[in-house]
Amino acid sequence: MQSGITTCLWFDGRAEEAAAFYTAAFRAGGREASVGEVLRNPGPAPGPAGRVLLVPFTLHGQSFLALNGGPEFCFTPAVSLCVICDSQGELDRFWDLLGDGGRPDQCGWLTDRFGLSWQIFPAMLPRLAADPDTARGARVMTAMMGMTKLDIAALEAAYRGE
Repeated sequence: MQSGITTCLWFDGRAEEAAAFYTAAFRAGGREASVGEVLRNPGPAPGPAGRVLLVPFTLHGQSFLALNGGPEFCFTPAVSLCVICDSQGELDRFWDLLGDGGRPDQCGWLTDRFGLSWQIFPAMLPRLAADPDTARGARVMTAMMGMTKLDIAALEAAYRGE
């Protein structure tokens, strides 16, 4: 493992399954993803010796560690991962892939089958929302607040006042 900063995600016995799910979703979405060498519990760490402890993986160049930490902690929407998409097709693919077995939420958010929150949004959204013409930005935000999966054409129409 290299030095630096890596996001560690805590799972209750499903770290290897989660890393496989995320890397498969990103590959299917057309982005690079890989799983590294699994670290098994050498003992006396909590849990049985030989059990998967850590699974390093990367999604689109970002490093993660999936940790089998146990049932003590769960994900909350206070932390989410963002997938920024260049097209509606890409947004739709990631929405479907990461949402498989999970549940959709408002404003382009979804919770995946492991309870991790994701924001799936178009790259152009911050530019439209931050337009110096505050009425345009307000229309975009109002449109977004009424959506589950984000619709680029509808956001652009709101921006134009249509």
